[in-house]
Amino acid sequence: MNLPYWLINIGVWAKGAPERAKLEWASRNPKRSSARTLRRILKANKDTVYGREHHFRLILKAKDPDRLFRLYEKCVNADQYEAFRPYVDRHKKGEPNVLIKGKPLMYATTSGTTSQPKWIPISVPYMNKVYNAMSHVWLDNFRRNAPKFLSGGLMVSVGRVVEGYAEDGTIFGSVSGVTAKQLPSFIRERFVTPPCVYEIKDYTARYYTIMRLAIAHDVSYFVAPNPSTVLELVHNCDEYFDEYITDIENGTLSDKFDVADEIRKELEPMLKADPKRAAFLRSLKEKYEHPQIKHFWPNLAMISSWKCGNTALAAEKVQANLPESTFYQELGYFASECRFGLVLDHSINTVLFPNFHYYEFVEQSELEKENPRFLRLHELEEGNRYCIYVTTMSGLYRYNMNDLVEAGPKFKGTPTIHMVQKVNGIVSITGEKLYEKQFVDAVHMAEAETGMKVNFFIGFANPEESNYDFYYEFEDKVRRRKAAEFTEIVDKHLKEINIEYESKRDSLRLHMPATHVLRRNAYDLFKKMNLEKGAKDGQFKLVLLLQDKVRQKMIQKLISED
Repeated sequence: MNLPYWLINIGVWAKGAPERAKLEWASRNPKRSSARTLRRILKANKDTVYGREHHFRLILKAKDPDRLFRLYEKCVNADQYEAFRPYVDRHKKGEPNVLIKGKPLMYATTSGTTSQPKWIPISVPYMNKVYNAMSHVWLDNFRRNAPKFLSGGLMVSVGRVVEGYAEDGTIFGSVSGVTAKQLPSFIRERFVTPPCVYEIKDYTARYYTIMRLAIAHDVSYFVAPNPSTVLELVHNCDEYFDEYITDIENGTLSDKFDVADEIRKELEPMLKADPKRAAFLRSLKEKYEHPQIKHFWPNLAMISSWKCGNTALAAEKVQANLPESTFYQELGYFASECRFGLVLDHSINTVLFPNFHYYEFVEQSELEKENPRFLRLHELEEGNRYCIYVTTMSGLYRYNMNDLVEAGPKFKGTPTIHMVQKVNGIVSITGEKLYEKQFVDAVHMAEAETGMKVNFFIGFANPEESNYDFYYEFEDKVRRRKAAEFTEIVDKHLKEINIEYESKRDSLRLHMPATHVLRRNAYDLFKKMNLEKGAKDGQFKLVLLLQDKVRQKMIQKLISED
C-alpha cells in the first residue's frame, strides 16, 4: 500500500534523527572522536592475522590520542590496494580472521592497478553499523531539504546485488544494491525501476528499458552517482520518445531492444497500459521538439549526483534539464572502498563521519616527499588540498585513496571536504579510475600486437569532451589514420585491463580516446619545457597519465605537422 509522503516522512525522521544527533555530537570534537573510532576498529581486529602482524595490541596501550596516532602510524604502513590483496585472497578462499574478525559479508569490486580488479571486503559491522546508519541520515537529509521527495516515483540507479561469488561462496556485487534492498518496503515500493534492469547487457537496451519504465511515472526523486548516466538517459529519451509513448499506451516493452526473455518476464507486472500518461507525453512532443526532464517530470523534488571534480561539466548540463524548483544535491564523496560521509546542505562539501572512520591526510605540497607528514582530521585547514587515507571497519588500514580533496567549512567542529580529482598517475572522468600503469601496459600491448614502436607517449584526461587525449612519438613515420588504429588497440586493451573503463566506454559515458602524433625528440623537448617552467632537473618525474591543462598545452606544441 502506498502511504502518503508526509506519513513516510515521520518514519524517515524517527530513523534518521538519532543517527544525525550522534554525528553532530562526534563532529564537535573530531580529535576525540577519531581516537575513539581508531581504538574501536583496532580492538575489534587485534587478533586477526593483520592485527597481530601490525601490533594492534601494542598500539591500543597508548594512553592518549596523540600517542595512539603516532603508534598507529609507526606500526602500519600507509599503502595502496596491492598490499592488501594477499590478505583478501585468503578471505576469498574461506579463511576467517585475516583482515577482519570472522569473514566478509560480501565484496565490492572495482578497478585496480593491474588487470585484476580490487575486491573490497564489506564486513557485517560495516554494513549494519555504518552503511545502514548513514542511509537513515541520508534519507532524513532529503526530508529536510525536499519534503516532497517521496511524493512520487523514485528512480534509484543501483548496481546488481549479486554479480558472482568468491571461491568460498561469498557474494561480490554492488553495495548500493544491497543498501537499497535493505530500505523499508514502503520506500522500495516507490521504486520505478527494479534491480533486474541493471542486468541488461546491451547499454542502449538498458537505457531504453530504464527510461520506458521511469517516464511512465511522475518521478519525484532521482539518484544516479554519475551525472553522465543522467545525460545518457536524456539522450536515449531524445532518440526513442515516440517508442516510449507507444509502449506506455499499450503496456509493452518494444521488441526492438535486446532484453533477455527472463528479464522481460520479470518486468511484465510493471508494464501496465496507461493511455492517459501516453497522451500527456504525446502532448509534450507536440509542444517541444526535445522534451526534457523538467517537462515530463515537473514535480521532481530532488536529484542527487556528483557535481565535483570532473563531473562538474556533466552536472551543469543536467541542471539545465531540471525544473526550477528541483533541489539538485551533490551526492558526496564516497567510493567502493568507503562511504566517507554525506552532503547535508546546498554546498558541494561532504560532512565526514568521525564516529565511523579514521581519516588521515597528506598535504598536496608534501606528496612528492619520501617521508610526508600525515595529518589528522582536526588538523585540516580550509582551502588546502590533501591526499586522503582511510581506516575502516572493513579491513582497510591507512588505505591510500589516491584522491585529492579540498577542505571546506566546518560542520560543528569538523572540517568538511570535497573531491577535486585523482592524484596524478590515476585519472577519472566518469568514475573509471584509470591508472598510469594500465595505460603504459595497454600501449606496450599495442606495440607487441602491431609491431609499431613508440619512443614516447603520454595521456591526458579531457573532461570537457569526456575522453582521453593520447599523444605518441613513433619510432618510424606514422600517418594519422594508422596512429588512430593504434589507439583503437590501446583502447581495446584498456577495456580488458580495467573493468570500470570498459563499463564507461561501453555505456558511451566515456568516448573514444583522441589520437595525436608527436614530432621527433618530443620527450626531450617536453622535459626542457618543464625545466624552463621551474622543475628541477634531478627531481623531474614524468607522469604518463594525468589531468593537467598547463602540461597538456605544452605537449600540444609538440604535435607533428606532417
